[in-house]
Amino acid sequence: MREVQTISTFADTTFTDPSLIRNFCIIAHIDHGKSTLADRMLQLTGVVAERDMRAQYLDRMDIERERGITIKAQNVRLPWTVREGEHKGENFVLHLIDTPGHVDFTYEVSRALEACEGAILLVDVAQGIEAQTLANLYMALDKGLEIIPVLNKIDLPAADPERYAEEIGHIIGCEPEDVLRVSGKTGVGVPELLDHVIRKVPPPVGDADAPARAMIFDSVYDTYRGVVTYVRVVDGKLSPREKIKMMSTGATHELLEIGIVSPEPKATQGLGVGEVGYLITGVKDVRQSKVGDTVTSMRNGATEALTGYREPRPMVYSGLYPVDGSDYPVLREALEKLQLNDAALVWEPETSVALGFGFRCGFLGLLHMEITRERLERESNLDLISTAPNVVYRVVGEDGSDRVVTNPTDWPSGKIREVHEPVVKCSILTPSEYIGTIMELCQSRRGELGGMDYLSETRVEMRYTLPMGEIIFDFFDSLKSRTKGYASLDYEESGEQVADLVKVDILLQGEAVDAFSAIVHRDSAAAYGNKMTTKLKQLIPRQQFEVPIQAAIGSKIIARENISAIRKDVLAKCYGGDITRKRKLLEKQKEGKKRMKTIGRVDVPQEAFVAALSSEAGSDKPKK
Repeated sequence: MREVQTISTFADTTFTDPSLIRNFCIIAHIDHGKSTLADRMLQLTGVVAERDMRAQYLDRMDIERERGITIKAQNVRLPWTVREGEHKGENFVLHLIDTPGHVDFTYEVSRALEACEGAILLVDVAQGIEAQTLANLYMALDKGLEIIPVLNKIDLPAADPERYAEEIGHIIGCEPEDVLRVSGKTGVGVPELLDHVIRKVPPPVGDADAPARAMIFDSVYDTYRGVVTYVRVVDGKLSPREKIKMMSTGATHELLEIGIVSPEPKATQGLGVGEVGYLITGVKDVRQSKVGDTVTSMRNGATEALTGYREPRPMVYSGLYPVDGSDYPVLREALEKLQLNDAALVWEPETSVALGFGFRCGFLGLLHMEITRERLERESNLDLISTAPNVVYRVVGEDGSDRVVTNPTDWPSGKIREVHEPVVKCSILTPSEYIGTIMELCQSRRGELGGMDYLSETRVEMRYTLPMGEIIFDFFDSLKSRTKGYASLDYEESGEQVADLVKVDILLQGEAVDAFSAIVHRDSAAAYGNKMTTKLKQLIPRQQFEVPIQAAIGSKIIARENISAIRKDVLAKCYGGDITRKRKLLEKQKEGKKRMKTIGRVDVPQEAFVAALSSEAGSDKPKK
């Protein structure tokens, strides 16, 4: 057995031999036990003391712990002494990255995969492989990662390991007996899994003598220390107090601290080839640490940057407005800091007649939008209104002009030749008895069946092409309720198609309220108009005069509701007498109300906007 260095106290370690490093991540569906398995690994390797241990240790945000989902990929460095096999007794360094499972956080997963050589494919032994796991698996295979298939929760009474091992073997082309079986809850099989990672995952490859090159795969903002940048070193080495350069921006900084996360940050004497750690330069400007950028030394630095990440394209747009207008600068600052932590978020300022100053934000999906809004409200103590989400359309005018519409207020007023809407390819994994009800649901959303494959006798993968606008509201909820929670959904963008879309305006007293406008298919326009007019009739308080609420396409009214006037009893002082006296008072009241109606402005309270728009947003989070 060759001589190896001891890696018991990381703070004393300078540079680790790359052949002793294994970088891997865990990819799995929501609730398949990624964070629980990571907890057992933390305990087994001894980096977290028993008294400090808590469930979901790597999920740092309150919102992650409340919802039981991982939102941010977290990296941690673990020491491991091999128990069995050819490397028995040798000490290794494991870099584990725990990734999110929901389709809206696929960009987080893709960044984590860039920093790894291997991936643990974790599958719940009672549910089998899910659509979103399949999508992450294909992404890992594209990047050439070593896949280690693992069945989790083998301690469950409903476990069926033989059936699902065969299913996984069929998908990734391995023998069913090669699929490992573990329990993240009890710890059964986890030591064997770590030994297997050492054997199967290749060590990182890089040139230790070349100029330093490190890939930024994540960043966070710390109030006291500024921007904390997480990197994976590919070539060379980085040491404290040296001057570094960001290759895309050209910005130079001094490295104040460099270290590893195990699982708390620990300063070290540097990072070498294949190591994952953090850099602190004291920079407060969040724009100077871009995810996907290459860090190199200022002197004799690298000339060629590493291949960065593909920029994420927002799929859903929504307006975010502060309830209190004076919070606008606070919201801008909060968005800048959050964008550093969440590279998939894009935003730009916009103004609404009804809601004032705010920002148009682009998200990867509805859950991403919901989590972002909640994080902004919690972390910056803001009260926000979000407008109904919509996707990006391309409108071709009669004169051939092309216009990109991310907001209903940008919809052109002239004649329109055609409208292009984004479409997505959906992969739905479901038990075979629900094929009929899923087909019915997809056809009602203008979907086209692209194909169907049986993964096993009881499970089917259905491939549909659907308009993006049809799945961002309640498609996920409808799918779950129709299949009793057994179906899973994954989608990816797939170009655009021509569609018969119209803009529906909501008019109050004949004036359009831009916050309630929406772009919908012509067949659904009447339903949307009826729904919004009925809802606003309940939410807007009665005025001194009658208020018509109308839904219109251009100048054509498609739905209408009336809010009746508050009736003041002007006859209260008449105790009898001639009827003409009562008529005279009623006529006088009628004249006053008519005059008020011509100059009167409808008073719409803030609560009405919040109630109408928040209930429009629906929910895309999976039901437990």
